[in-house]
Amino acid sequence: MKITNRFWVITIMILLAALSRILPHPYNFTPLVGMALFSGATLNKKWLAYLVPVAAYLVSDVFFSLTGTTGFYGISQLFVYGGMLLVTALGTTMGQPKALKVLGYSLTGSAIFWIVSNFGTWVGSTIPGSIEYEPGLSLGMTYLRALPFYNQFSNQLFLGAFGGDLFYTTILFGIYALAQKTYPSLRYSGA
Repeated sequence: MKITNRFWVITIMILLAALSRILPHPYNFTPLVGMALFSGATLNKKWLAYLVPVAAYLVSDVFFSLTGTTGFYGISQLFVYGGMLLVTALGTTMGQPKALKVLGYSLTGSAIFWIVSNFGTWVGSTIPGSIEYEPGLSLGMTYLRALPFYNQFSNQLFLGAFGGDLFYTTILFGIYALAQKTYPSLRYSGA
């Protein structure tokens, strides 16, 4: 497999986005959906499109675990990674990224991730000993409880996960579009 400058630029952008998790930020304002969508839409080799964001997020989770912060926290984390893979799959269908298309895909990716990750929270609530364990919690109640995390504060729309998804998607696709104008070798050749 030929490794190109394009691959390294995309990979470094995704890794930097993942590492941005260590900076202070509003709760749930994370790069996960943006990274997954960007990777799926831009990496030529689709197996790499799935591997790169998972590996980048795994590195940041390991960092958190080694520094005493919650990195690995329970069964529902498998659904977080599963949600990331589904958003990556969504990104592979994007074709040529245009502003409105990226916005629509970002919103769709947010919804997919929210549904899958909170389903994982519900699954965890049924397993004795898991961090999420709460017997009798219904799936519907799990989704209702998750709404504040999606939109952290009702009067501050862009501080929750939705805002993080839009922010990181815009940053990743925007910077890459500008870089392609400056360095044409970064453009997708279809090969």
